[in-house]
Amino acid sequence: MTEASRSAPSSTIETYYEILQSGADRFDPERLRAILAPDLVFEGPIAGHRVGAEPFLKGVAGFVTTVRRLEMRQLVQTSDQAAALYDAQMPGGTLRFAEFFGLGNQAITTLRLVFDPDKYVKLGGR
Repeated sequence: MTEASRSAPSSTIETYYEILQSGADRFDPERLRAILAPDLVFEGPIAGHRVGAEPFLKGVAGFVTTVRRLEMRQLVQTSDQAAALYDAQMPGGTLRFAEFFGLGNQAITTLRLVFDPDKYVKLGGR
């Protein structure tokens, strides 16, 4: 993993990825909710544009139950932004994801997710 900066509130991003890697039996939506702004602005290829932490939490729960392992490829952070590139081991193979975060008050305020939605579904994503 490559990290360009450690000046950002890294605990927020580190916590986010710990939660994503926790597995379905240990997924803690309350812990995730604690690091999301209530008015989180999310954009992704399947969910589209959504505002609010609650719809995002529902989507993440499905992701966590599907993913076997995450392998961080690159993480870049500043004081108010972060970007991550990682590979997710899914039931049918590996899929690469990119996430772009806006950060404020030790919370994720915006999140843009980029991946191939057709491949995600083919590999067992839900």
